[in-house]
Amino acid sequence: MKRDYYEILGVSKSASADEIKKAYRKVAMQFHPDRNPGDKAAEDKFKEAAEAYEVLSDADKKAKYDRFGHQAFGPGMGGGGRGATNMDDIFSQFGDIFGDSIFGGGGRSRGGGGRPRGQRGSNLRIKMKLTFEEIANGVSKNVKVKKNVVCTTCSGSGAKDKNSVQTCHTCHGSGQVTRVSNTFLGQMQTVTACPTCNGEGQTITAKCGACRGEGRVYGEETISIDIPAGVQEGMQLSMSGKGNAGERGGANGDLIIQIEEEQHAELHRDGLNIAYDLYISFPDAAFGTNIEVPTIDGRAKIKIPAGTQSGKIFRLKGKGFPEVQGYSRGDQLVYVNVWTPQDLNSEEKSLLEKLSKSNNFKPRPDKNNKSFFERVKEAFN
Repeated sequence: MKRDYYEILGVSKSASADEIKKAYRKVAMQFHPDRNPGDKAAEDKFKEAAEAYEVLSDADKKAKYDRFGHQAFGPGMGGGGRGATNMDDIFSQFGDIFGDSIFGGGGRSRGGGGRPRGQRGSNLRIKMKLTFEEIANGVSKNVKVKKNVVCTTCSGSGAKDKNSVQTCHTCHGSGQVTRVSNTFLGQMQTVTACPTCNGEGQTITAKCGACRGEGRVYGEETISIDIPAGVQEGMQLSMSGKGNAGERGGANGDLIIQIEEEQHAELHRDGLNIAYDLYISFPDAAFGTNIEVPTIDGRAKIKIPAGTQSGKIFRLKGKGFPEVQGYSRGDQLVYVNVWTPQDLNSEEKSLLEKLSKSNNFKPRPDKNNKSFFERVKEAFN
């Protein structure tokens, strides 16, 4: 079972962004692979801390985690809590955390397993429009996305061939340079990324002709996206590593999917609930009837009792939307509107004039006839 992210970093839920960053840096330094060579347990804790920081340092992901816990990033949700397994990804994403550390340059020495190569790709955003039925049940969609993809000619290295890559002559492959400065406290050493190779430890003597040394080209990829049931307009889902490819072997960015709702012809959404305006005739309201209404699952039959008043609200339990990564489900609220004829012929007018004189047709609301506001309040409780 996964440990609580706040427990991993040793902070409270009310911790500020700076406090979370400082806490992560402390834990990361404690279990850094260069300080614990060959220690698998320390490496696992280092990855665990990186996973926690990835979520808690992002306002949207943190809000989801605070509400749903680890379930917020279950199948289809993406965007964090996925269990980091690639050390290079950790250093490329959070290099600024380690930038002024004793290890320098945001990465690891060659003795610690190699530095991350290249530059991380940018995130990519797309919009996805879904029907009510797709939102209610969840859906898988294959989407063609135009983006930067890894160059197949050089396999992302950016070099013409394997002989076109050489060890950097400045840092001798470490990706780091050490500078010594004299201060009133004595000599101090600082370790920074090598300016010649930008911390990669290698330089390219001849660039790939297809990608011109970038290690990526503009192309297209078909991505399968699993949308969980219950998403809402404006909600954003994230798929790790499905964004633009990085330069020269750098980690891929993420794909951000923004949800849009396609308007239903008859139904309206209100949170987890669904609203439907039902129009019935005066005779049906007076005599009562059985009638079918649309739902997101098909059609459902409801009984209209005799004497139903306009404004009556019927509740269809469980006919609304499910809660994302939760167990609750909304209802469908059917609002009754008794239709008043607008164009009457002479015969109809005569009949209604006779009926209007009957005491039975004069409004006589009693305590059981709730006001409109009381009915609405009751429907949402």
